[in-house]
Amino acid sequence: MSEAMTTDLYEATMALSYLREGMTGPATFDLYARGLPPERGFLVAAGLEPALDFLSGFRVEPEDVAAFAAAMHRPSEDLEPLLGLGFDGEVRAVPEGRIVLAGEPLLELTAPLPQAQLVETYLMVQLSHQTTIASKAARCVLAAKGRPVVDFSLRRTHGPWAGMQSARLSAMTGFTATSNVAAAAAYGIEASGTMAHAYIEAFPDEETAFRAFARTHPGPVTFLVDTYDTTTGVATAARVLRELESGPSGAIRLDSGDLGEQAVRARKILDAAGLPEVRIVASGGLDEYALEELVHAGAPIDVFAVGTRMGVSADAAALDTAYKLVAYDGTPVMKLSSAKATAPGTKQVWRRPGYADVIGERDELPPNGGAPLLETVMREGRRTGAPDTLDRARRRFATDLAGLPPHARRIRHPVPPRPATSAGLAGLAGRVRHRIEHRLAAGGEAGGRQAA
Repeated sequence: MSEAMTTDLYEATMALSYLREGMTGPATFDLYARGLPPERGFLVAAGLEPALDFLSGFRVEPEDVAAFAAAMHRPSEDLEPLLGLGFDGEVRAVPEGRIVLAGEPLLELTAPLPQAQLVETYLMVQLSHQTTIASKAARCVLAAKGRPVVDFSLRRTHGPWAGMQSARLSAMTGFTATSNVAAAAAYGIEASGTMAHAYIEAFPDEETAFRAFARTHPGPVTFLVDTYDTTTGVATAARVLRELESGPSGAIRLDSGDLGEQAVRARKILDAAGLPEVRIVASGGLDEYALEELVHAGAPIDVFAVGTRMGVSADAAALDTAYKLVAYDGTPVMKLSSAKATAPGTKQVWRRPGYADVIGERDELPPNGGAPLLETVMREGRRTGAPDTLDRARRRFATDLAGLPPHARRIRHPVPPRPATSAGLAGLAGRVRHRIEHRLAAGGEAGGRQAA
């Protein structure tokens, strides 16, 4: 079964209906976040690369038709119009790593209506999940204020594929390493890890465990010191580290209790043992809020290992994204539902200094100082260039982060999210409505359709 089956049943039904009704004109859909999660000042665009891979190879195969037919309890012959359907449309999108705001299209897709409808779910899954995780990871990097942050999320993510994405996205937004071996190999990320409490417990005592681990692990080692008594564990680790043939380098890891207080005590023990170069790694339930508190308190922690709460974006696990039709067969369309109105027509997002972004029509002149965010990344179903790289996405994020206003950087009290009907969106909708009304007054046909 192909990836074309990554769709909701109603999308297949609608696509089939469009084909039977001869509705195959070009349709434009916008994919965007309606609003920002609580206490967020920005989002980081992510997920575009797998989306483009999917579209490049999208095709409804015979086995897909059979599966659709079985799900609909209909004979396969009824769904044969879907057979062979591929993607030959255009995609304009915000490149990965760019910082975006609510209401701004992450992706704008134009293709024959049945095609555009069938790919909705896959695109939403990829961009929604990955933008959510990238945004959470970026906040952890901000909170760490220059201290290294390592990805420890793999064992708590929602499946191995999500763990791979978390490793890549955290690296894109400034994490320095990952414990995910497969991701380290696939993306060229530095691998980093320590040991589990089970390892310590399997040996007669901590010292025996530490020495055994050091014999197996070449180079600097990191000892987990809080399996039993943290103070004793740190002292034991200090003794073993001083006696290593490779020299007294390496680190200790704190994973429980009051990490700030434990780090202060550990630092005193290490310094008294003549080991000022041995670093302290902290892990265990960390997120941007905990990191901010520890940094603000001056905790002598050198590296933060962040896992579950970043890997699943625990406080905001879902992003309220939408994939909405904004034009069909050359005519702008819009939705007027309460609190979910959409702006019609194809668009461009203009980034101005201070993130005073403006959303306008695709072909209108840019505002003063405005640079476009949406780039054409696919034409006629083919990429317009080589696949993007993690390094390029990293550089985009670093550049955008440098210009992010202080209020958007705040961890606890960012400014309220800009509504989807911002000045740019409202102005665009108003211009389209004016044109529709003008044509009606002149006796012409309506220039747009409205969907409740």
